[in-house]
Amino acid sequence: MRRWILVLGLLVLAAAWLGPLPGLAPRAFFAHMSMHVCVVAIAAPLIAVGLAGSAWDPVRWRPALFAPLPASVLEFVIVWAWHAPALHHAARHVPLALIAEQASFLLAGLMLWLSAFGGRPELRTSRAGAGIAGLLATSMHMTLLGTLLALASRPLYAHAAGGFAGLTPLEDQHLGGLLMLIVGGAAYLIGGLCLLAGLLRSPIVASAGAHTRRAEMS
Repeated sequence: MRRWILVLGLLVLAAAWLGPLPGLAPRAFFAHMSMHVCVVAIAAPLIAVGLAGSAWDPVRWRPALFAPLPASVLEFVIVWAWHAPALHHAARHVPLALIAEQASFLLAGLMLWLSAFGGRPELRTSRAGAGIAGLLATSMHMTLLGTLLALASRPLYAHAAGGFAGLTPLEDQHLGGLLMLIVGGAAYLIGGLCLLAGLLRSPIVASAGAHTRRAEMS
């Protein structure tokens, strides 16, 4: 199953980078935002879950480099920096800048999702709390960014007239913001909830709960 999840993640990544989105991105904010969401909120978690626990999981061998909370901070810095108007404009119109942006998105996304889901099975319970916090914090800042873009009263970036499907620049930006708000925010929230569910089912937590119930009954 993990192998197929990994393949699916790679296919999503290929579709984002090799499909029509890069060609549309210079004149359509929604297309550029679609690339971003596909990379960090769909491809990265699928690839990370596909690698987690396998011989290719880097967290098994270098766990100190994959701490969920620092990884969440790193992704926050990278995402918000690339959405500053100057860097965003460069990424949409300069091929090398686009490559740098997308590569940094992928690396930051993989680091966070692997930090949350990767590592040796016997140590995952001890890392789950930090993983939940890192994913939920990322969900909050992705939601905030999406909200700012979706509710802005004017275009924040330079757009070509008629950008995506004949939309005005502001409508195009609002559509991209909604994509970030719904898909970007929800992906990290779902990831955090999955970790929480796994933590609650773990033998250690279940045993502690049973012990507490017995103590209350006595």
